[in-house]
Amino acid sequence: MKPLNKTTVEKPVYPVKIMQFGEGNFLRAFVDWMIDKANNDGIMDHGIALVQPIGGGEVVKQIFEKQDNLYHVYLEGIKDKQPVKEVALIKSITDIINPYTEYKKYEELFLNEGLELIFSNTTEAGIRYEEGDDLNAEPPKSFPAKMTALLHKRFQKFNGDAAKGLQIVCCELIEDNGSTLREFVIKHAQANNLGDAFINWVKTANHFYDTLVDRIVPGFPKETIKEIQEEIGFEDNLVVKGEYFHVWAIGGDSSIKEKLPLDKAGLNVLFMDDIRPFRAKKVRVLNGAHTAMVPVALQLGCETVMDAFNTPEVEQFINRMVAEEVLPGIGEDPEELKAFAAKILERFYNPYLKHYLKDISLNSLSKWETRDFPTVADNYNKLGKQAKLTTFSLAALLVLYSGQSEVSFTPNDTPEFVQFIQSTFNKEDIKGWVNGIISNDKIWTAPLKNLPGFTDEVAALVETILSKGMKAAVTDLLQ
Repeated sequence: MKPLNKTTVEKPVYPVKIMQFGEGNFLRAFVDWMIDKANNDGIMDHGIALVQPIGGGEVVKQIFEKQDNLYHVYLEGIKDKQPVKEVALIKSITDIINPYTEYKKYEELFLNEGLELIFSNTTEAGIRYEEGDDLNAEPPKSFPAKMTALLHKRFQKFNGDAAKGLQIVCCELIEDNGSTLREFVIKHAQANNLGDAFINWVKTANHFYDTLVDRIVPGFPKETIKEIQEEIGFEDNLVVKGEYFHVWAIGGDSSIKEKLPLDKAGLNVLFMDDIRPFRAKKVRVLNGAHTAMVPVALQLGCETVMDAFNTPEVEQFINRMVAEEVLPGIGEDPEELKAFAAKILERFYNPYLKHYLKDISLNSLSKWETRDFPTVADNYNKLGKQAKLTTFSLAALLVLYSGQSEVSFTPNDTPEFVQFIQSTFNKEDIKGWVNGIISNDKIWTAPLKNLPGFTDEVAALVETILSKGMKAAVTDLLQ
């Protein structure tokens, strides 16, 4: 087996136009994979320099350097109901920098005249405002402070030249990720008296983009790495495994289309003025289906998403819920919505990913409220009907959390909420028990209790599940 480096692979030389905060599996199997495709197609000519956003990480850095920043992305999934696999050797990473030990090299990178784009995935906790973060530290502690400091130094070096602003594309899994980062940069600038001219340059010469990223990336395939290395023919210790499906929605100033023409490489990258409607649609279809499926499938003995969709009752339950209740409540073109949902739900049939239901079940109460209650509310308020399938998923969730279900399950949720659900359970007064939960304003922020008939419907479905069992209850529901 060959080592993976520049002695065994011909690696092109690209000018560094992208600085990327984050060297983790997701960015490498998503963003960097896309850039590499566009580079290979001659659509782009962009080298990517990785910056480690937190201290440490020397072991990973050493592996990158040993492999000359080369690695494979190994994708498996379903496309048009057929198995599909793609293995790509990524050649567009030029360097990996630890700013805590290589600050001068890091500074040279962000002051590079040819730099155009910044990508980031500093995790959900990365975009936060830290009061008093020292902008003169090398580097500052938090990501927003790092961004403020580097932009200010760039502003000073180029004398406020508007052409030297950057396009900053955030991939953190929070809403309004780019907008929030921009807000915190300005807040740091104001707190440190960096001046109106700099703040104006941040606002006008730099563009911050809100995005929604979607691809399941399990990461390094530890269990099968030897087989994969044999298949690819290289001793690659940076292999990233992911699903074939991908979508990247980028919202904001339209100039990003020219700087990042990934759609021209046939990639599922969508540019839009405002990604919020798209996010809402994706959350209702994909995440809402996941959350609704979990309590039903777990009580039928399933362990993974694939197990669930190999169970006819679950497959029919989710497909009908999406088609009959979720999509009609969204209010867009029915045929476009149907095609969108088909692509989303096709992922549930992927036999190559072990997506465990117990992992998806984390914080199911808040997830159900955010992802599934809007469907119930819209069916009632807009369509004048009950969303009985979606409502059933809440009944199933309450039974699962009650400790009275057919399966042994320990909820991974807010302990006081779980304790309330379990301690108030009353087999002789299910309606009163359900009413107590739905009326608990500590559990819910949405007005579940105000929807006419909702509590009674949930209680009736809970009664059915407890008396007949999940299999019979969901079978009756689908008739």
